[in-house]
Amino acid sequence: MTSAPASSAAATAPAAARSQCDPLDAAAIAKDFPILAEQVNGHPLVYLDSAATSQRPRAALDAERDFLEHANAAVHRGAHTLAAEATELFEDARAAVAGFVGAAPEQLVWTSGATMGLNLVAYSIGNASVGRGAPASAGLALRPGDEIVTTAIEHHANLIPWQELAARTGAVLRHIPAHDDGTLDLDAAAELIGERTRIVAFTHVSNVLGIVNPIAELIALAQRVGALTVMDACQSAPHLSLDLPALGVDLAVFSGHKMLGPYGVGGLYGRAEVLEAMPPFLTGGSMITTVTLDHAEYLPPPQRFEAGTQPIGPAIGLAAAVRYLDGIGLDRIHAHESMLAERMRAGLVEIPGIRLLGDAAGAPRVGLWAFDVEGVHAHDAGQFLDARGVAVRVGHHCAAPLHTRYGVTASVRASAALYNTTGDIDTFLDAVSGIRPYFGL
Repeated sequence: MTSAPASSAAATAPAAARSQCDPLDAAAIAKDFPILAEQVNGHPLVYLDSAATSQRPRAALDAERDFLEHANAAVHRGAHTLAAEATELFEDARAAVAGFVGAAPEQLVWTSGATMGLNLVAYSIGNASVGRGAPASAGLALRPGDEIVTTAIEHHANLIPWQELAARTGAVLRHIPAHDDGTLDLDAAAELIGERTRIVAFTHVSNVLGIVNPIAELIALAQRVGALTVMDACQSAPHLSLDLPALGVDLAVFSGHKMLGPYGVGGLYGRAEVLEAMPPFLTGGSMITTVTLDHAEYLPPPQRFEAGTQPIGPAIGLAAAVRYLDGIGLDRIHAHESMLAERMRAGLVEIPGIRLLGDAAGAPRVGLWAFDVEGVHAHDAGQFLDARGVAVRVGHHCAAPLHTRYGVTASVRASAALYNTTGDIDTFLDAVSGIRPYFGL
């Protein structure tokens, strides 16, 4: 196997020799991302849609291509050399991605993304609720009147699976409200999370508001009553240094394509005893020990949850992506993106007719802002920005209830990443300032 070339940005200096306070050279980092050299509608691309899908560095692109060119084979079962090489690369990728979030390899289940991971958890608990699984699975079972608590700011992927689970089991779904500034109401959370609470599901960082939620407090409230905690880490994994076991969360999910990696791969982290108690969700090949025509027995985690052919190349690409992020340093990345967020806010609040969603003073956040343009639909605003080479997200961002909370059907969302420069933000702000005048407002 030939290894993928090292990233120029990540190789600038040894990680140990850099202070976490050293500023990033975002312009140099951007050169590691081929797509950022593109022009869109006659303008240099300003990519501010990383919360939906981040761009990939050459290191991640090369790692997946290298696997396909030199070791492409099915993993775990083959006896030939390519199969052995593919298996080694696949399991090395598991170890790298697990380590990136502070976990052991056996605590990481490969999924197709966070949505798959959350559905896996919800359906597994549903299976436990109808008596499937090992004796330990009974501890996960829901009964009529049990409560699932989530928040009013969730992405649909961390809401609808719980709606479905409640409908199947007779459990009651409850929601922690948010204040006007987008912060969660912890007093309400303390009242909602009680002796009937069995699951508390929450996002680490809102994909609309960009606010880092007080997860330590939520986890403590859940632990007080013995409830299972499930965290959506999609918007935190690429931007914050995570140690999931240290946080004390039971289960957490993230998606590769939001953290510089490929589509079609993500991770489900679980505490060992929780994964061991969970019945399988998908069944078939690769997740069994013995099978007869009438009965099957299943492998331990994580393979129990990995039926069928796995996303081998994407997993290897994701491992290269997290090594790239580690090489630069998550603390440095967060500091850079926080600076961009502050620059973005300072400019947006000066533009007439712009209303920020979740403008919580002093709240920790990532480099993301969603806003409403008075008198202009978000889709029209997005097209105006796109004509000037600025890529943003428009719509309800799979968080329709949260938009209803703010009295809008859609918003414009700009989300920065490690490869964005202050010049990108200034170009974006200049373009936003022209939206309402263009529409005669």
